[in-house]
Amino acid sequence: MALTSTAFKKGEKKPNQGKRGPNKNTLVIKDMILTALSAAGGAKYLERRANDPRTAAAFLGLVGKVLPMQVIGDPNNPLTTVVKVELVAMRENGTD
Repeated sequence: MALTSTAFKKGEKKPNQGKRGPNKNTLVIKDMILTALSAAGGAKYLERRANDPRTAAAFLGLVGKVLPMQVIGDPNNPLTTVVKVELVAMRENGTD
């Protein structure tokens, strides 16, 4: 009686191997952060952090994480004007 191999060959997909949905823990943590932000004052709270020299750098790091990495225009209506947006962290004394 011959033995059959159940091992998968390199590059072969295993059963139920595919893209999974979002991690439930990540969704719960994101919801907790948004709830805490809302309770702390939402946009006004973030504005205070942006204007506080002690937390401005952290605020700019947050902005960099939530902004899209690329801008995609409509192929039928291409972008004709390029605008450069630059975020500069300021020192406490107001110089860069």
